[in-house]
Amino acid sequence: MKLGAFSASLSVKDLATSKTFYETLGFSQFAGSMEHNYLIMKNGNALVGLFQGMFEGNILTFNPGWDESAQKQDNFDDVRAIQKHLKSNNITLLTEVDETTTGKGSCMLQDPDGNMILIDQHV
Repeated sequence: MKLGAFSASLSVKDLATSKTFYETLGFSQFAGSMEHNYLIMKNGNALVGLFQGMFEGNILTFNPGWDESAQKQDNFDDVRAIQKHLKSNNITLLTEVDETTTGKGSCMLQDPDGNMILIDQHV
Protein backbone atom coordinates (compact mmCIF):
# COMPACT_ATOMS: atom_id res chain seq x y z
CA MET A 1 0.00 0.00 0.00
CA LYS A 2 1.16 3.51 -0.80
CA LEU A 3 0.17 5.70 2.15
CA GLY A 4 1.85 8.90 0.94
CA ALA A 5 3.68 11.51 2.97
CA PHE A 6 4.13 10.76 6.66
CA SER A 7 4.05 13.26 9.51
CA ALA A 8 3.62 13.29 13.25
CA SER A 9 0.75 15.56 14.30
CA LEU A 10 1.48 16.82 17.80
CA SER A 11 -0.96 18.41 20.21
CA VAL A 12 1.03 21.28 21.74
CA LYS A 13 0.37 23.54 24.73
CA ASP A 14 2.04 26.67 23.35
CA LEU A 15 2.44 26.95 19.59
CA ALA A 16 5.08 29.70 19.70
CA THR A 17 7.23 27.76 22.19
CA SER A 18 6.96 24.57 20.13
CA LYS A 19 7.78 26.46 16.91
CA THR A 20 10.97 27.83 18.48
CA PHE A 21 11.92 24.37 19.80
CA TYR A 22 11.54 22.68 16.41
CA GLU A 23 13.35 25.54 14.65
CA THR A 24 16.26 24.85 17.02
CA LEU A 25 16.19 21.23 15.75
CA GLY A 26 16.55 22.53 12.19
CA PHE A 27 12.89 22.59 11.14
CA SER A 28 11.34 25.53 9.31
CA GLN A 29 7.73 26.52 8.84
CA PHE A 30 6.33 24.86 5.74
CA ALA A 31 2.58 25.51 6.06
CA GLY A 32 -0.08 26.67 8.47
CA SER A 33 -0.17 29.85 10.52
CA MET A 34 -0.10 31.04 14.11
CA GLU A 35 -3.50 32.67 13.54
CA HIS A 36 -5.03 29.28 12.66
CA ASN A 37 -3.33 27.57 15.65
CA TYR A 38 -1.28 25.12 13.61
CA LEU A 39 2.05 24.95 11.84
CA ILE A 40 3.56 22.28 9.64
CA MET A 41 7.31 22.19 10.22
CA LYS A 42 9.73 20.58 7.78
CA ASN A 43 13.33 19.37 7.97
CA GLY A 44 14.32 17.56 4.77
CA ASN A 45 11.71 14.84 4.30
CA ALA A 46 10.65 14.97 7.97
CA LEU A 47 7.32 16.65 8.74
CA VAL A 48 5.95 17.57 12.16
CA GLY A 49 2.56 19.20 12.54
CA LEU A 50 2.10 21.41 15.61
CA PHE A 51 -1.55 21.85 16.62
CA GLN A 52 -2.70 23.96 19.56
CA GLY A 53 -6.17 23.28 20.95
CA MET A 54 -7.37 21.15 18.03
CA PHE A 55 -7.21 17.61 19.44
CA GLU A 56 -5.82 15.67 22.38
CA GLY A 57 -2.91 13.30 22.08
CA ASN A 58 -0.66 12.82 19.09
CA ILE A 59 -1.56 11.37 15.70
CA LEU A 60 0.46 9.56 13.05
CA THR A 61 -0.68 11.07 9.75
CA PHE A 62 -0.39 9.72 6.21
CA ASN A 63 -1.38 11.73 3.12
CA PRO A 64 -2.13 9.52 0.11
CA GLY A 65 -1.44 11.37 -3.13
CA TRP A 66 1.10 13.77 -1.63
CA ASP A 67 4.85 13.69 -1.22
CA GLU A 68 6.70 15.40 1.64
CA SER A 69 6.48 18.75 -0.18
CA ALA A 70 2.68 18.51 -0.57
CA GLN A 71 3.12 17.88 -4.28
CA LYS A 72 0.53 15.67 -5.92
CA GLN A 73 1.70 12.19 -6.84
CA ASP A 74 0.30 10.52 -9.94
CA ASN A 75 0.64 6.98 -8.65
CA PHE A 76 -0.94 6.46 -5.22
CA ASP A 77 -3.52 4.33 -3.46
CA ASP A 78 -6.78 6.20 -2.90
CA VAL A 79 -7.96 6.45 0.71
CA ARG A 80 -11.06 4.43 -0.23
CA ALA A 81 -8.92 1.54 -1.48
CA ILE A 82 -6.81 1.73 1.69
CA GLN A 83 -9.97 1.73 3.81
CA LYS A 84 -11.36 -1.32 1.96
CA HIS A 85 -8.05 -3.14 2.50
CA LEU A 86 -8.06 -2.35 6.23
CA LYS A 87 -11.69 -3.44 6.65
CA SER A 88 -11.08 -6.67 4.71
CA ASN A 89 -8.30 -7.42 7.21
CA ASN A 90 -10.62 -6.85 10.18
CA ILE A 91 -9.12 -3.51 11.21
CA THR A 92 -11.68 -1.45 13.12
CA LEU A 93 -12.01 2.10 11.84
CA LEU A 94 -12.95 4.99 14.13
CA THR A 95 -14.07 7.15 11.21
CA GLU A 96 -14.60 6.21 7.58
CA VAL A 97 -14.56 7.95 4.23
CA ASP A 98 -17.71 7.63 2.13
CA GLU A 99 -16.74 5.02 -0.44
CA THR A 100 -19.22 6.42 -2.99
CA THR A 101 -17.22 9.66 -3.27
CA THR A 102 -13.97 10.56 -5.01
CA GLY A 103 -11.15 12.98 -4.20
CA LYS A 104 -10.54 14.29 -0.71
CA GLY A 105 -11.38 12.09 2.24
CA SER A 106 -10.05 10.55 5.42
CA CYS A 107 -10.38 7.68 7.84
CA MET A 108 -9.00 7.09 11.33
CA LEU A 109 -7.91 4.01 13.23
CA GLN A 110 -5.82 3.00 16.22
CA ASP A 111 -2.88 0.65 16.31
CA PRO A 112 -2.87 -2.19 18.89
CA ASP A 113 -1.37 0.16 21.50
CA GLY A 114 -3.99 2.88 21.06
CA ASN A 115 -1.91 5.23 18.92
CA MET A 116 -4.13 7.25 16.60
CA ILE A 117 -3.56 7.01 12.85
CA LEU A 118 -5.11 9.43 10.36
CA ILE A 119 -5.14 8.63 6.64
CA ASP A 120 -5.95 12.04 5.16
CA GLN A 121 -6.14 12.45 1.38
CA HIS A 122 -6.14 16.04 0.09
CA VAL A 123 -6.36 15.30 -3.65
